[in-house]
Amino acid sequence: MKVLDLASYPVEAAATRFRLQQFVAPLAARGITLSIKPFLNSQQFAELYSQKSWPRTALGLLRSALRRLTDLEAARQADVIFVQREAMMFGPPLIEWWSARALRRPMVLDLDDATYVSYTSPTYGGLGRALKWFRKTDDLINWAQVVTCGNRGIAEYVSAQGATARIIPTVVDTDIFKPVSAAVIRDPPVLGWIGTHSTFPYLESIFPVLSDLAQSHRFRLKVVGAGQQKVSIPGVEVANSNWQMDREVADFQSIDIGLYPIDASLYAGWAAGKSGFKAVQYMAVGVPYVATPVGGSAEIGEEGTTHLFATSNDEWHDALDKLLADTDRRQAMGNAGRLHVLEHYGVEAQADKLAEALQEAARK
Repeated sequence: MKVLDLASYPVEAAATRFRLQQFVAPLAARGITLSIKPFLNSQQFAELYSQKSWPRTALGLLRSALRRLTDLEAARQADVIFVQREAMMFGPPLIEWWSARALRRPMVLDLDDATYVSYTSPTYGGLGRALKWFRKTDDLINWAQVVTCGNRGIAEYVSAQGATARIIPTVVDTDIFKPVSAAVIRDPPVLGWIGTHSTFPYLESIFPVLSDLAQSHRFRLKVVGAGQQKVSIPGVEVANSNWQMDREVADFQSIDIGLYPIDASLYAGWAAGKSGFKAVQYMAVGVPYVATPVGGSAEIGEEGTTHLFATSNDEWHDALDKLLADTDRRQAMGNAGRLHVLEHYGVEAQADKLAEALQEAARK
């Protein structure tokens, strides 16, 4: 079976790398050929959220739109069209409409975020919102034979629209994301956060907690991917660096306690649609973590065994205080997290689910 995937982003984006690219070989072993056609190329993606590059970005988006038209011939040859979020990052869903309606190709939609929720980009603000097509995701849900969803919350929304939802969490290859070969005891311990410019405000929401903790504990904070030239917290030693794909696994392996705050008040329904992928990454490398139980993070792992939950600043302080003070507990929770991922979030098991979703769409 030939499947054409129309993705928004290149492989540098986690959604493409972990929900599509890593399944190419497993799907091939199941008789499914997955061809990935991203809307943006790697250079465009690298410059997408840089305001000083917006003229080049705007021109690149127009070129990508024209290039996307050439994918219609590939759609004609495909058995199933697999859309990751949206075929084009702006405007109406013309490509999806043509593929699903005019060419009558069965379509599978993949949603790892709540893209049906109105969202204002911290980089482009109202302009980015204006370029998005109102109700695009709802239209795609209605046109899709199957919608693969990153968590239960997204699946519930999809089902409420009358569509067929299948939950496929975002996972990692546990042969790549794995603990370091020998237990490392760092002095001082390292708290770590690895994210993007758009999720950095979540980390900022617990800055007062980290500053307060620094009065009673020695620790370092590692921040990766914030998109900030400098990150400063009173009393806290901060190592701030840009995200790099070839350093991704090593960055996760280099921390002792993972931070996964989500301030639901910032982006409302958008935050509730987060798939919880960072929790899987922490556990895969044997790192205990503290998370806000919002969206997918509330469904992943075993609270108290693989991680701790915290909502208020007091709860964040208490949870981090416990982990910073107890090396043995950190080690035990990290080991439990690794076992949990091996049992529940393997690539092969999710490849089975994805293959079935694609085959179900083809049968319909």
